[in-house]
Amino acid sequence: MTLENPRSPQTALVVGANGVIGRNLVDYLSTLSEWNIIGVSRRGGENQGRTRYIAVDLLDEQDTREKLSSLTTVTHIFYAAYQDRSTWAELVPPNLSMLVNVVNAIEPIAPNLQHISLMQGYKVYGAHLGPFKTPARETDAYHMPPEFNVDQQQFLEQRQLGSNWTWSALRPSVVCGFALGNPMNLAMVMAIYASISKELGLPLRFPGKPGAYHSLLEMTDANLLARATVWAATDERCANQAFNITNGDLFRWNELWPKIAAYFEIETAPPLPMSLEVVMADKEPLWNAMIDKYGLEKISYKDVSSWRFGDFVFGWDYDVFADGSKARRFGFHDFVETEKMFIDIFEDFRRRKIIP
Repeated sequence: MTLENPRSPQTALVVGANGVIGRNLVDYLSTLSEWNIIGVSRRGGENQGRTRYIAVDLLDEQDTREKLSSLTTVTHIFYAAYQDRSTWAELVPPNLSMLVNVVNAIEPIAPNLQHISLMQGYKVYGAHLGPFKTPARETDAYHMPPEFNVDQQQFLEQRQLGSNWTWSALRPSVVCGFALGNPMNLAMVMAIYASISKELGLPLRFPGKPGAYHSLLEMTDANLLARATVWAATDERCANQAFNITNGDLFRWNELWPKIAAYFEIETAPPLPMSLEVVMADKEPLWNAMIDKYGLEKISYKDVSSWRFGDFVFGWDYDVFADGSKARRFGFHDFVETEKMFIDIFEDFRRRKIIP
C-alpha cells in the first residue's frame, strides 16, 4: 500500500525508475521525508511507502498522456529513461520522443511544476566516438550530430523559455550500482565475468583493447549521482545549468584490475583483447548451473549480462574523464573512492545472492 504524505510539498516523477540511475534515485528520495515519489517505467514496480509505480510505454504518446493524466501534484520530473538502438542515429528519435511525451503530458496538468532534471553523459562531449578533449567541461562545444543528449537538452532549453520551471542536466561518467536487466551496467558485467572466470578455474584477464588497460578513467557511483541529482534540482543556484558528476578520483585498469581479481580470490593474467559479447554468448548453461550450485537468485542470464556495454567501455583506448569542479563551485562536495565503490557493489551483489 502506498502512503502519500499530504504534507510533503514535493512530488518526484522518476522516469526510467528501474534502471541503475532511476532505481538508486528512487531509493534515495524515499529516505527524504519531504518527497512523494512516482516511478515510471515499462515494467512498473511494487508500491511501497511513499513510492508508487506506473507502467507506461513512453514511446506511445497517447498511452503516456493517459497513464500520467492524474499526476497533477508533480513538482519535479527526474528523467533517466533510455532506449538502446544499434546505431547513434537510431538513438535520437525514440529517446527524444520519450522526453517530449513526458513533458507534454505533465506540464499542462501540473501547475506547481518546479524543475525538470535531465540525465545525460559524456556522449555530449563525443566520448563514444573516439579520443576527445580531456578534461571535458560543461562549456565545451557540441560535436557533429546525431546526438540525442544534445537534442534533449535543447528541447528543454527552448521549452523552458517563459516558464516558471527550470531544468538541470547531469553528466555522469559510467554509472555503477545495482539494477537488473539494464543494458549499461558495468559493475554487473565485471561481477558476472569474474564469477564465471573463477568457476572455470581461469585467471581474470582484462578483455579490452590493449591501450584501454592504461587509459585514465573515472566512474560515477549511482548513490552519489542520486544525491547530486536532487541537489541540482532543488538548489536555485543550479537552475538551467549542466554539471559533470563523478566520484572525484581517477584510475587506470592496470592498477584496479588486480584488486578486483583479489576480491574474487583469483589470479590475473596478461590482458587479452576479446569481445565479451562473443566469448560469453555460450555461458548461459554454465550460469544456470552456478545458480543451482550456489543457491543464487533465479535471475535469467540476459538480465545479469551486459556484454555489449562491457565491450564498449573496455574498448576506450584513450583517456575518458571530465572536470567536476563546477559542481563543487556550486556547492556539491560529495565524493566516493572508486575502488571502494566496486567492492561495495560486489558485496551488495553477494548479499542479494546475485553472484556466489
